[in-house]
Amino acid sequence: ANQVTLVRGTLVALLFALIGESTVSGVPAMVMVAGSVVCLLDGADGWLARRSKMVSGFGARFDMETDAVLVAVLAALAWQFGKVGAWVLWAGLLRYLYLAAGAVVPLLRRPLPPSYLRKTIAVVQMVALIVAIAPFVSPALSARVAAAASAALTLSFLQQVLWLYRNSLPSTRTSKC
Repeated sequence: ANQVTLVRGTLVALLFALIGESTVSGVPAMVMVAGSVVCLLDGADGWLARRSKMVSGFGARFDMETDAVLVAVLAALAWQFGKVGAWVLWAGLLRYLYLAAGAVVPLLRRPLPPSYLRKTIAVVQMVALIVAIAPFVSPALSARVAAAASAALTLSFLQQVLWLYRNSLPSTRTSKC
């Protein structure tokens, strides 16, 4: 499973290399295809880890950080290709802002329970950015798709923070004897 994630990471690194390069015909289509492959492999690595009973904390973190870099790269490319405004970079920065905040606020370093909703929103964000980059999608539609996914991602992070805060409060329940 980690080898699949490594392949994903390699593809993300190749996409990262396109940031700042001049956009020539066919590059957005290539990004769309490569991003789609990375997303498909994202489903494969977790499945392989569970099937082979080799689930690990490292593997989960490796997968999550690869996803975060992919979102950042796709957001930057969507902006670079003129499909959306610079505001889309917010989606790519959220994970890193959360980590930076965790350096200052210890509460944000606490582990979260597994959540299919968070995983689903992450996948939706990746797919939305791929759709936004697609050459056959208009900039107006690209912006709407990316904005909706970015809003969902922002709400997901907000929900995480609220969950951590609520679960850090001392219990107000008292036992009655």
